[in-house]
Formats: sequence, structure tokens, C-alpha cells
Amino acid sequence: QVQLVESGGGLVQTGDSLRLSCPVSARTFSTTTVGWFRQAPGKERDFVAALSRGGGRTYYANSVKGRFTISRDNAKNTVDLQMNTLKPEDTAVYYCATSSAALGSNFERRIVYDYWGQGTQVTVSS
Repeated sequence: QVQLVESGGGLVQTGDSLRLSCPVSARTFSTTTVGWFRQAPGKERDFVAALSRGGGRTYYANSVKGRFTISRDNAKNTVDLQMNTLKPEDTAVYYCATSSAALGSNFERRIVYDYWGQGTQVTVSS
């Protein structure tokens, strides 16, 4: 059973940065697609970013492109989401999810991910 525990959320002001982390072992990284999703109150859980198996490709939602970066930290064995120039509309619970499948064009679909974390709250004040 894979257990994902996200870290790094918090309360920040508009324009600030935060870095979220999702643990992914070195042993499984090459065979694991990692996605970040977020869910604001009263809204559906939406795709934010994904890192393909082994880290060769990155994918982003249009709303975060140019501000967020997903990457692998080999020293910490995590997949991180660096969030810059945060806006109030980025406020949400952020979830890490993993899949052992090669997702192709399906990286935005929640159903293809096998395991999910409990979520970490990100609040951006105006």
C-alpha cells in the first residue's frame, strides 16, 4: 500500500511562493507518474501539473503555466511543486497522486491515478 503525505502548504500573501513536496521513492520513480491536483471549496478537484515516469516530461494546467514548476528532488526523494507568484485563486487543498501506468494524454484525468495523498492546504490572501 502506497502512502502519500504531502507537505509544504501554508498561508501566504499574493505574489509569494510556496513549495509542496510529495514523497516518491527512488526505487519507483522511473515507473511512477506523479500528478498534483487541487480542490477549492465547492469546486471539483482539478489538474495542476504532472511529471511523467522518470521525469522526462512535464504537463501543466493553463492557469498555472509559467508560475508553477513540477520537478524531482533526488536528494529528498520527492516530487515537488514550486509555486511562484501565487494568487488568491490558487487557494485550495493540493493533492499529490501517483500512477504506475504510462498515462499518455490522460495525465489530467483523476481516475487514472492509483494513490492519493490526504492533501495540504494552500491559502493565498489578497
